[in-house]
Amino acid sequence: MKHYIIDGNNLIGKIPAIKKLQKSRKQTSREKLAFLLGRYFSNQKNSVSLYFDGHINETIKISGVKIKYSGSKTADEKIKLEIEKSKNPRNIIVVTSDNNVAEFARVCSCRVIKSEDFTKNLSTRSSSDEEQSRIDQINNSEEFKKLFGAK
Repeated sequence: MKHYIIDGNNLIGKIPAIKKLQKSRKQTSREKLAFLLGRYFSNQKNSVSLYFDGHINETIKISGVKIKYSGSKTADEKIKLEIEKSKNPRNIIVVTSDNNVAEFARVCSCRVIKSEDFTKNLSTRSSSDEEQSRIDQINNSEEFKKLFGAK
């Protein structure tokens, strides 16, 4: 099983709609990112740690995503600490565009995905999931069954 460690504020900065929201409603932007990640990882057998700078404001509960706040340290420091404590860093995938964190992760044998590249995966997966959801809704509707003689 792979373990994703995600630099939350860094990733928010790479998603235009959430980045814009962060300027006026920081907590809402964090919630949107967490829900997006929850949906992305919902059918995968991976564990996820999502790091934010600062202290917890309101609890965000998302299945499959463990949200961690850095408190008085930086999220970068907490991410490095989690990597250092890992028994098998080869199973860790770090999502960040922060060069310092990325280099530390690589030295520790972690795989690194730049936030902007991960964002492309997020949007591709969420749009295909949305499309599949719509197809399923149509296929399961009574009107569709009547029109096409499905039972």
